[in-house]
Amino acid sequence: MRVGRPTRHVSVKDVAARCGVSFQTTSKVLNGGGSVSATTRARIIRAASDLGYVPNLQARSLVMQRTRTVGLIASDFSDHSLSRCIAGAEQEARRQGYGVVVTSIEPEGSGTEYALPAMMERRVDGILLAAPQMEEDRALAHVLDRTLPVVSLHHVPGGGVATVGSDHELTGYLATRHLLEEGHRVIATVTGVRGRRVAQSRLRGYRRALDEAGVAVDNALVEEGRGQVEGGIAATNRLFGRRPDITAIFSQDDVMAIGVLTALRRLDRRVPADCSVVGCDDIDLAAYTVPPLTTVHVPFYETGAEAMRLLLKMVGNGSVTPSKILLPVHLITRASTGRA
Repeated sequence: MRVGRPTRHVSVKDVAARCGVSFQTTSKVLNGGGSVSATTRARIIRAASDLGYVPNLQARSLVMQRTRTVGLIASDFSDHSLSRCIAGAEQEARRQGYGVVVTSIEPEGSGTEYALPAMMERRVDGILLAAPQMEEDRALAHVLDRTLPVVSLHHVPGGGVATVGSDHELTGYLATRHLLEEGHRVIATVTGVRGRRVAQSRLRGYRRALDEAGVAVDNALVEEGRGQVEGGIAATNRLFGRRPDITAIFSQDDVMAIGVLTALRRLDRRVPADCSVVGCDDIDLAAYTVPPLTTVHVPFYETGAEAMRLLLKMVGNGSVTPSKILLPVHLITRASTGRA
């Protein structure tokens, strides 16, 4: 069998020889710098294009002390909201010329003991955390290298990490207030995983809206759906088993709201004539449920992109100072809600 010669990559020297410019000037231009005339710069770039020059990132990282790579530690990729965040983050990184190394961790474990050290060993320039199960991990603060820029989409113990997200208490408040304004007074809620801060925040918003309206908070109207369609179905059945007089349900995410709508149909409850439903997150399917789902829009794609912009800004200026950014949320009214 004939063995071909290994492919030889075009080097900076090859480009310099082609365009008749010194190696030093060619290198600076190809690395984005160099004070040269527009004509010389154009000649170098044209020669690089003609030869098919591809930058040697490993060599560049040795010179610049940066890899132009960031790490992203995420939870379950099948989660729609998380996948939108990841898409926003990755596309923003690519737009700024950075690569992204992604790893996922188990839904029920933090993964701190292997995920963070693995990223640091790869000499990433910064890390984006998108894993809610890390939010109560007290070991996290001890593992993080305080010289490495880190941004999280969730709370990190100790408050020493920059965060980007939305006001989730406000999402619960807006959804519940809308139902109250429609005249509903027996309003149930289906929560996500009760131990997670997002679920706790949305529950606080629900209770605050009821309290402001003078409606007593009844724990019998609160059920956990754990962020799943099946959980939404089971939670709705339990709620109506206790309180058949419910006229409205706030589902704390749209996936569970699909389960709520399914359960109501099986219970012969018309939506919204017999029971109004509000979701949260505004996933793509929310506009296509039967009936279309009233929901609170949370800008997940924009959150991922904004988090990456912040991380790369920190990488650029060498900052590790924590900051907090909250993106706006708003109610989208569709046909699943009506007057009590």
